[in-house]
This record gives sequence, C-alpha cells and structure tokens, in this order.
Amino acid sequence: MRLAKVIVDVPTMQTNDPYTYLVPDELSDKIQKGMRVIVPFGNGSRKIQGIIADVDNDGEFDGKLKKIEGILDLEPVLNPELLSLSKWMSKKTYAFQISCILTMLPSVMRAKYQKQLVLNSDDVDDDILKLFDGSTVIDFDVDKLPNDIVRKIIQARKKRQVVIKYKVQDNAKAKKIYALSSKISTDEAKHELENIRKNSKNLIKILQYIISHPGESIAQRKLAKDYDISESSIKTAIQKNWFKRFLQEEYRNPYKQTVKRNYPLKLNDDQANAVNTISDSIEKENDQVYLLEGVTGSGKTEVYLQTIQRALKMGKTALMLVPEISLTPQMVKRVKGRFGDRVAMLHSGLSSGEKYDEWRRIENGEADVVVGARSAIFAPLDNIGVIIMDEEHESSYKQDDAPRYHTRDVAKWRANYHNCPLVLGSATPSLESRARATKGVYTLIRLPHRINNQSLPEVRIIDMKEQMKENGQEDFSNELLAAINNRLQKHEQVVLMLNRRGYSSFVMCRNCGFVLHCPNCDISLTLHMDSRTMKCHYCGHEEPIPNKCRNCGSKKIRYYGTGTQKVQQQLQRLVPNARILRMDVDTTRRKGSHERLLQRFGNGDADILLGTQMIAKGLDFPNVTLVGVLNADTSLDLPDFRSSERTFDLLTQVSGRAGRAEKSGLVYVQTFNPDNYAIQLSKKQDYELFYRKEMSIRHETNYPPYFFTVKITASDVNESKAAAKMFEIAKILKAKLSQQAIMLGPSPSSILKLKNKYYYQIIIKYKHEPNMDECLEYILNHYQKDAQKGLYVNIDPDPLNFM
Repeated sequence: MRLAKVIVDVPTMQTNDPYTYLVPDELSDKIQKGMRVIVPFGNGSRKIQGIIADVDNDGEFDGKLKKIEGILDLEPVLNPELLSLSKWMSKKTYAFQISCILTMLPSVMRAKYQKQLVLNSDDVDDDILKLFDGSTVIDFDVDKLPNDIVRKIIQARKKRQVVIKYKVQDNAKAKKIYALSSKISTDEAKHELENIRKNSKNLIKILQYIISHPGESIAQRKLAKDYDISESSIKTAIQKNWFKRFLQEEYRNPYKQTVKRNYPLKLNDDQANAVNTISDSIEKENDQVYLLEGVTGSGKTEVYLQTIQRALKMGKTALMLVPEISLTPQMVKRVKGRFGDRVAMLHSGLSSGEKYDEWRRIENGEADVVVGARSAIFAPLDNIGVIIMDEEHESSYKQDDAPRYHTRDVAKWRANYHNCPLVLGSATPSLESRARATKGVYTLIRLPHRINNQSLPEVRIIDMKEQMKENGQEDFSNELLAAINNRLQKHEQVVLMLNRRGYSSFVMCRNCGFVLHCPNCDISLTLHMDSRTMKCHYCGHEEPIPNKCRNCGSKKIRYYGTGTQKVQQQLQRLVPNARILRMDVDTTRRKGSHERLLQRFGNGDADILLGTQMIAKGLDFPNVTLVGVLNADTSLDLPDFRSSERTFDLLTQVSGRAGRAEKSGLVYVQTFNPDNYAIQLSKKQDYELFYRKEMSIRHETNYPPYFFTVKITASDVNESKAAAKMFEIAKILKAKLSQQAIMLGPSPSSILKLKNKYYYQIIIKYKHEPNMDECLEYILNHYQKDAQKGLYVNIDPDPLNFM
C-alpha cells in the first residue's frame, strides 16, 4: 500500500513526529513530498491541513489507517531543501516542525479552519432547528451563541442528531483579470474595417489592433489604456463576436514605480578586492562566510550588486537581505535599477496577495534575485550563488515568536546546502560575528575608506546637563540650533534622530506623583497630541488625556519626557521657515508611507527629516550635511547586556548619514552621559577599540560571545501561576544541568505585565552542556499541555536581550 508521512497543523499538543495516512487510489499519482493536504484528525470529523514529509510506495502498517481526503496543491510548496531546513530549524530553535514550515510559507497558504454544524435528524430541539432555517449545514461559532443553545447542541451531538465538521479553507488565491483574444481572422477584420462607419473611431482602432496582432491575447484594461479605447466600445466588439473574453492570472505588482536604470560603478581597490574574493568562492562553490566590515559610505551596496551580477553570469541566483522595511525602498530601487524584472521582493510592507505572487514568481523561476527582510531567507530559490545580509548586526534579524530563529543561522545553513558564500555586511558588526572573524571561522574583508575619499563626518558631543543649567532646554542645544539654521541658509538638509515616538514619555500628577499606567501592561502610557490620547506602545490600549489626577483629584497634571511629536512642534516654533518631515511608527502605518516620505525628502521637498531609529541606517542623501542625535541615552541605560553595543551601533550608523557626497558632514550628539565609552568611541567611529573594550566586559561578566545563553519564559494571566511554573522548571534544570551552567532566576521579566499576562523568566549561561538539548526538548514537549489552560512556556535560544 502507498503511505504518506504527514506533519499535521494542530494548534495544541503539537509533535515533531509525522502521522501515517493511507494514500487513496484516486490521489496516488498526485501525491508528492512537500504538498499541502487535507487529512482527518482525532475522531475523524475534524479536518486539518498537513504537509507531506515523506511517501512510502511499498508501506506496511498494522491496524486501520485514515485516508488523505484531498490535496491543496498541484505541485509541492516545499522543495526537499526547505523540508530539510524545517527539520533542522525545529531542533535549533526548540520549536515544532509545523511552526517552522508555516513560517516559511506565505501567510495566505496557511489554512483557515471553519466549523460547520450538520443536521443529522429532524427529531431535534426546536431552538436548534431554528438555527438551520431550512438548511442542513450551517457555519458554527460557539462564541456567538447563547449558553443555553450551546448546551442543547452538546446534548444533540451526544445523540448524533447533529454533527460538527471542520472545513479547511485555502486562502492562496491568484489574482485574475479579464483578457481578450480575437475570434476573427485578419482578413475578416479587414473586411469589417472596409464596411464600418468612418466616425466609429474606437471600433476602427480595435480592428486595426486585431489586424496588426493576429492570434495575440491582451488584458482588457491594457487594450483600453494603451490604445485609448473606451470600455463601451470593447463591450460592443465582444457583442459583435470580434473578441473572446476570458479570465487569466496576473501577478500583483508590489513595485509600481518606474525605476531609472543604473549601471555598475568603478570600484576602488578595496571594493574590487571584495568582489573578486567573494566571486572566487561563488565560482569554486565554496560556502565560506565573509564579514564585510566597511565604514559608513564605503560602498558596500555596490560590492553587493557587482557580486550578484557575477553570480547571475554564472547561471546562479542571489538572495539579499536587509534588516527593516525602512531600508528596503532605497535598496530595492538600486537593485531593481540594476537587474530590472529579475528582482522579487519579500517583506512585511507587502499585502498578503503581493507576497503570494512574489513567492510564486520566485518558485516558478521567473525571478532570480530576491531582496527582502527577515522572512525572505526562506525564498524558494534554486541554485543559489550568493547570500548577502546587509547590516548583519541588526536585532530585527531575530524572530521574536516561535520559531525563534536568527536569520544569520538560517543563511549559513542555506549557504552550506548550496555550497555558496554568505556575505555579512556592516559598519559595526555584531560582537559574535567579529569574534568569529578574529578566530578565522569567518573571513574578514575590510572597506576602511569612503568611496569618494571624503573623510568621516566630524562628531561633536554636547553635554545636556550644562545646557539645562544655561537655558533649561532639554531637546535642543544652542550649538545644534545654530548649525540647523546655518544649513538651512545654505539650502542643505538635516537629519534629526530621537528614538522615542509620541509627544511625552508619561503624564504625572505634581501633587501626589501618580503616573498613568496601561491597565494591561506594566508600563506608563505615552501622550500623543495628534490623536489627543494616551497610548500604550506594547498592547495598543488608548484612552483620553486626563484633566485631573485619578489618585488625588488634583488638576496639576504635567507632561514629562519628550517624543518625536513634541520635538516637531518645538522645532517648528524655533525654526519657523523649516519644512519638516516626521518619520516614526505613527507616520508610517499606511502602506508605502516609508517610501513616500523618503522620496519627498530625496526630492528636496523638506529641509529636515526627524525620526526614530528607522532613519539611522541605509539612507543615502547627498545633500544631508548635518545630523543631530537629540538624546543618545535612550538605549544606553536599559537593563540589558547589549545596551552599550546597541548605542554604539546606532550612533555610528546615524552619524554616517552626513557628508556622503562632496559636501562635508557634521554630527551633534546630545547626551547626559558624555563620558560613557560607547558615546566617546562612536565620536571617532572607532569600532576596533569599542570591540576590544566591550569584549573585555563580556568576558568578565560571562556573556556572549564567550557564553551561550537560553531564555525560558512562563506567562499567564495569573501571576502566581506563572511564577510557580518557572520555579518548577528551575528544579528540572538544576537536576539535569551541570554545575558549570549559570542560572539567573527565576525572576520577573523586566516588564512584568504585558497584554494582561505576567511574565517570569530564567536565563541560562553555559559553554558546554551535553544535556542541554535533551533538557530543553523535554520542557518543550512536557509543558505544552499547559497552553490549553492559558499558561505558556517559551524557549528562546541565544536571545538578543533579556528584557
């Protein structure tokens, strides 16, 4: 008999062991590994989606097997590489394989399940009969029915008077448009043309099109637009039997802008060495990892593009990753300008349909260059020649939810599979990558000079403690304001960064000190003046701005702290003639808003670009000569071992936005901690000295890259249950791990309450733990039963922060 091993999509009590199903005769010639199928599960009435992990043509099984009930695909959606990758990921990230598979696929390919209630007998309670209203099958949603009706349905089900069935819905739908093909020959069209009235201009155009394009089909809207023909005339042509109208698939186009073609630039010696070294690995099919460390403005992007060009010439494909959607517009523009329609995009800014169509273009071999954010690492490319990760140090490359993978690890796996090089690029590499390069695990390639031989911008540090004493101003120093006015007089542009959105950080009563907190999270609400509301940036809770204290009734309410909204208002008052664009989460919610804002700034429609950290990286505007960091301390004092590294990275990156062309750049960094080593070393952009200093601190405190780490978290709406579960897990860890493992906790998370759930955690630091995998696998499987009661236990290998 023909058997299939199926990995099932069950939300609770998952397993990495596939279930065995019988392949029915009618599907025998269609079933392949990597296909999505519909299978019965449990008592048989429940239908769920599964992925075929393997097929056994001569299988044997003792006992009764359930049959596969249907297929959702004509071709496999996962090739053998991605199936193997999902298995590796499940072990690497301590997650279930089905979660890894669903992460790889476009969201529209994840099945939705619909409950249906089927009437089995007319001898049923009248209240239930009313629900059916003459039908025998209705959609069934327990939450929308009164409790007494639900009780009656349960009783009727026990008597088999009604049956609950599960329907699997496939949301992967192709976009279809109307197209036309001629039904008459060229001679017939010429005959019609001779007899048609001279004033029937649109019909004449249609006949001329048919004569000049024999046998061709065309999209109806394209015919109307390109040939200036009215829809009513096309309808008349269809009625005259000149055209046959039919539906055809059309890819959704996520990049509708016309991109100007760009050509390879002349490389300097450092760039040429980088391209030749990496290209040599592509040709020799060597899976070497290269760390491309280049100062800001050193031309890393051109190295990427010319390396991709070499891979394409060898008949291979290329995958290029950028960390955030805010970086994608300019990067995509350069890649699209170089390689045209060969480029596909995959990132969170696309609609579900656009992602699905881009994924299909890649899968069908219609695109051989993919550029995108984290999830693009799973693009179904064949014969990959090079994988590139730009800004490899960025935290957005780590997935927050299960499976908690790091893109760099997946990229290394795929590079090894395809025997191709992986290029990790950054001006400020992560300490982990730099340490591997120092040990010779990675090959270090340096780009120490800017491409135009322009010096790095001068950086001046402003002590805001002194400014507060002088003028009471906490947002703008006198020096920065003078520099802004100077640049505006020269018609040059300014970039200002404040890594805090909103108007004020919190609202406090001056009488009793009461601070307004989110009812769902252990965090203060942020004031937003544009919507006149207090907002939680974690759960989205909103409420009106209070006019009196809830605690004591006083009206002495004051706004404390600052955010991008408040700074924009102050700046407009201080520099009234300036045209200011604000770029933060609040102004970039709508699709395409990132690109529109950057395009306006690039076109010179604004003098000042004010934003959060999303403006710090990857932006290249030749007229920007001044950068101001309004508060360099926002990430410095966080309770996290990477806070100094993140501060140095951010300041170095944002400083690099100034003076990227012929004009020299100047940077002002405002801080209340001017002597901090991360701030002082970012002034010189001295990565090497920062690396040595930070590595020394990490070595003394037993943190990565000297130690591996794991974070285990328990969450529940009841704080005591979450804490008790964490102490229970701690006992297991102490019993199974060696004395060399360092365990921190159990303790409350830095933010104890989020979205009405309490979080407790344990951090494990270790070098060599032979029992670690077995121990974490046990926790993964054993504690998932608690999820049915609302208590979740999560494992995060190599977390980027402990907050």
